[in-house]
Amino acid sequence: MKKKYKMIVFTNSVAGRDHEYNEWYQHVHLKDIVGIKCMDSAQRFRFNMNIVPGGPDLAPYLAIYDIETDDIQRVIKDMNDLAASGRMPLTDAMSKDIVGAVYEEHGALVEALPRWRA
Repeated sequence: MKKKYKMIVFTNSVAGRDHEYNEWYQHVHLKDIVGIKCMDSAQRFRFNMNIVPGGPDLAPYLAIYDIETDDIQRVIKDMNDLAASGRMPLTDAMSKDIVGAVYEEHGALVEALPRWRA
């Protein structure tokens, strides 16, 4: 049975190479990732604010990937194999301080009532 997952990845650029990093991530890397079977979509975000007083320093960039599969281990293996083979090139403009995790859907989506939407 297929399940839905979110893979989240926190990243940063190497100092002085922010533009190069962002161009590569948005126009090359995301397309490589969504080319992997069961990777449905990907979107990037830039840090705006920490809402937890005294919370940890967070990476400036976040990518969220939507995955639907019956074998999440295979999807992650396919992604890692693609990177290791060189068929999914990485850039040296990206800092090596990367944090990533996969979360399995654990509850139904709750949406705002139409009257509360702007």
